[in-house]
Amino acid sequence: MDWNTLATQLFGADHGITADGDFLHGTATFDGAPLTVVGTTNHAPIGVQLALAQARVVLDTVASHPGRPILLLIDTQGQQLRRRDELLGINRAMAHLGLCIDLARRRGHRVIGLVYDQALSGGFITSGLIADACYALPQAEIRVMRIPAMARVTKLAPELLESLSQSNPVFAPGVANYVAMGGVRGLWQGDLPGALREALAHTPTGDTRALDGAERGGRRLAAAVAQRVLDAA
Repeated sequence: MDWNTLATQLFGADHGITADGDFLHGTATFDGAPLTVVGTTNHAPIGVQLALAQARVVLDTVASHPGRPILLLIDTQGQQLRRRDELLGINRAMAHLGLCIDLARRRGHRVIGLVYDQALSGGFITSGLIADACYALPQAEIRVMRIPAMARVTKLAPELLESLSQSNPVFAPGVANYVAMGGVRGLWQGDLPGALREALAHTPTGDTRALDGAERGGRRLAAAVAQRVLDAA
């Protein structure tokens, strides 16, 4: 689904969201109240400029509109693989974006992520995975690393990883696997405004991903190990 169709379904034809190249931003009205929308489109690679532009919208919302909800629309191929961005410190720019989202949450803004097309690698980690919760459309594509790249990093045979991906969501891409692992809280289908309304009203402000993953069978040990570490601290 393209971003304009999604925005129209959520907020109506006069949704107030604009696209400046790959950068989405604007203020929508939802259930009679303003809501900040920020994100990306066109499978955007997140470089320094795009990361800082998104961070600016989040900080402006925190400074000028205390408590206003923020919706992150996510469609990215990951970080920009370009020498210029590396030299300018893309790692710091993306970390800054993540910190701004975390600041908004700490200041009482409800932050909801929605993967409506594609979410890969660092572009997803520093946006949707830092929100109060991340949701996705059923047709979305989510992965942090392709199996060939995973094989190079782990030094395991691609055939072994392919086999593991059939039974273990940790090794497999796909939105259903991220739901099973708890990284995606749920899928939005049918009544999209109703799904957003439910998310704004009932998404927990604490991080429940490890517990969700344990309950869904996608990450069986993360919550238990984290609790053991806390108990030993």
